[in-house]
Amino acid sequence: MDHAIISFLLITLAFSIALLWAPLLTNYLYKKKFGKQIRTAEEAPIVASLHAKKAGTPTMGGVLIWGTVGILALSFFLLSELFPGSIFTKINFLTRPQTFLPFGILITAALVGLLDDVLNIKKIGAGSGGLRMRQKLLMYAIIAAIGAWWFYVKLDWSTIHLPFIGNFDIGLWYVPIFFVVIIATAFSVNESDGLDGLAGGTLLTSFAALGAVAFLQSKYDLASFCLVILGATLAFLWFNIPPARFFMGDTGSMSLGITLGVVAMLTNSTFLLPIIGFVFVLESLSVIVQIISKKFLKKKMFISTPLHHHFEAIGWPEPKIVMRFWILAGVSATIGFILAVIDFTY
Repeated sequence: MDHAIISFLLITLAFSIALLWAPLLTNYLYKKKFGKQIRTAEEAPIVASLHAKKAGTPTMGGVLIWGTVGILALSFFLLSELFPGSIFTKINFLTRPQTFLPFGILITAALVGLLDDVLNIKKIGAGSGGLRMRQKLLMYAIIAAIGAWWFYVKLDWSTIHLPFIGNFDIGLWYVPIFFVVIIATAFSVNESDGLDGLAGGTLLTSFAALGAVAFLQSKYDLASFCLVILGATLAFLWFNIPPARFFMGDTGSMSLGITLGVVAMLTNSTFLLPIIGFVFVLESLSVIVQIISKKFLKKKMFISTPLHHHFEAIGWPEPKIVMRFWILAGVSATIGFILAVIDFTY
């Protein structure tokens, strides 16, 4: 079966399945009152005033994305094992060289995020509830460390690619670089999960670009994995655009962010990732600049951070911010992919 046909089939299946069970998930979240805890006026006065109306909207909507990916990945894997040589073998995209690691990390990180979301809802833990930052950092650091070990030891991977220059074997240095890329990507995506549809739409373009890069490199299983995430994210956006029926939550943003970083490493697109995920870079930079400015200059550079909150504070309507960020994400992801194509044929 042609790889393009398989890709079309998988993205259609992911979208359809996610769309079908999304109402069940939504009803369950509302029934159990799994509403998002909006930060208090003491913690973040600007965000609290802007988002007061969103209090009670269910979080953990990211379950729709990774749950759909898990259903399809495990179903086709088991069917291919039960019926070797069948059509399921061709459709199965869960393989050791390409997708065992990103799939395993997606699910593991999603479960950590799910725990954080539940603690936040139950108001258990620091502040308004949830894991402390150092606890989250430790858990995701462990996941990143396992990923780095898998790359270096299991996949015997120690090469990093510089676009238009070439490949360089950096030996053990690959491990800390992998670690930094994964953690930075995860928390950058998490910073972007603050407006209805924002994280979902920007993740959509990033996974589309990296999926196309994987296809270009003939890593068809990895490309299929990205496309299944793409299809499920499209269905998520159907319910997440303003006004959102549910929010992504840490179970979605952290798991998809960390997976995005892993896919970038698997496609040797490390140095193209800041272009492909340019919106995530902007969001994180705004937070870093704000912290540095407050500490050393004793003043704020932005009214509120991440950057999307600054635009909210100056009066931009939420849909306007989200759609403009979508456009920026689409343009930057396209530029990143074009650079990957030129580099591939260079």
